[in-house]
Amino acid sequence: MTFYDGIYPFYPETITPFIFNLKLLTVILVFLVAAATFIVVLPGIRGKARLFWMFRMTLSLFIGTVIVAVNFTSDWAAASVKANTTYKSFSSAFVSAEVGLHVGLSGINVTLKGDPLEQLNETIDYNEEFSWTDVLDKDYTHALERGLPNPILYIAEKFTLDSPCGLYYLYRYSGRYASATMWTAFCCWLVANILFSLPVILYAGYMMVATGTFIFFSLASFATIQNIPACSFTIGTASFQISFSISFWLSLATGVLCFLIGAVVVILDILMPEKMRETFNMDVDDSDEDSYLSEGYMNTAFLDEVTTLPPVRLIEVKRSEKL
Repeated sequence: MTFYDGIYPFYPETITPFIFNLKLLTVILVFLVAAATFIVVLPGIRGKARLFWMFRMTLSLFIGTVIVAVNFTSDWAAASVKANTTYKSFSSAFVSAEVGLHVGLSGINVTLKGDPLEQLNETIDYNEEFSWTDVLDKDYTHALERGLPNPILYIAEKFTLDSPCGLYYLYRYSGRYASATMWTAFCCWLVANILFSLPVILYAGYMMVATGTFIFFSLASFATIQNIPACSFTIGTASFQISFSISFWLSLATGVLCFLIGAVVVILDILMPEKMRETFNMDVDDSDEDSYLSEGYMNTAFLDEVTTLPPVRLIEVKRSEKL
C-alpha cells in the first residue's frame, strides 16, 4: 500500500533488530561440541602424547572454525560514522546516532544506534540484514514498507540493482567467489587432518599449504573490490569509506598459519622422516611404557616352581633313554 507514486507511509510497529546469525551460532556450537569430545578423550592418553595431541587438536579446531565461520559473518568490510541526521520520512526531526555498515560474503548489515539511545520518545537501536541470496531489492522494498529510518534506507539503496554505484554486483560476485574458495580450503583442511593420522605426513603438509593457498585466493577475490572507484556514503554532514574488517584480517592470519604449519611439516618430513612419523603416530610415550613395565609384580611361588624344573635337554635325554 502506498500514498501515491510509490511513496510508502511509516507504520509504527514493534521492530526487532537482527541480533545474531543463527547459521554462525550453529557453526560455533558444532565445533564446541567437537572440542568437548576431545577434552573427554584427553585423560585416556598418557605421557607426552597427551600434550602434543591436545595442542594439535586445539590448533586444528581453531583453523576449521575460522574457515567455516567467516562464511557466515557480516564483517569482512565495515564502516561507521557518528552524525546528526533525519530520522523518519515526512519528518524534519533530527537525531544524533552512529550509523554502521557491515559487509559479509552473503549480504550486508546496516546498524543505527542512537547517542543517547532514547530519543524522540523511542529506543533507536537497529541492526537490519539485507541478503544477496534473497535478492536485495526485495529486502529493500520490505524495508520501505516497514518504514525503517532514513539512514538505513539510504545505505541499503546504494546496494540495490538500480543504484548507479553498482555495489550489488561487485560485492555479491566477489563474495560468491570468496565463499567458494573458502569452502575449498575447508575441504583441504579435512583431508589434511585425515592424512595426519596416517603414515603420510608429507602429503598432510602439502594439504595444509593448499589450505592456506585457497584462503589467500578467497581474500584476493574479496580484495578486488578495493580497486574499484569507491562510492561515497554521506549521512548528514559526515561521510565514510568502507575498509576491511575483523573477518578479513582473521582469515589472513589463519591462512598464514596454515601455510607456515604446512611448510614446517614438509621441511621436517624431508629432513627427518622417521622422527616425524614417530611423532605424529605415537600412542604411548616410551618412557611411560617402561615405567609401567618396571612396576609389574610376580608371584614368588611361581618363580620357585620354575627353578625346580629340570633343564629342557635333560628332559629330552631321559625320553631318549626310555625309548
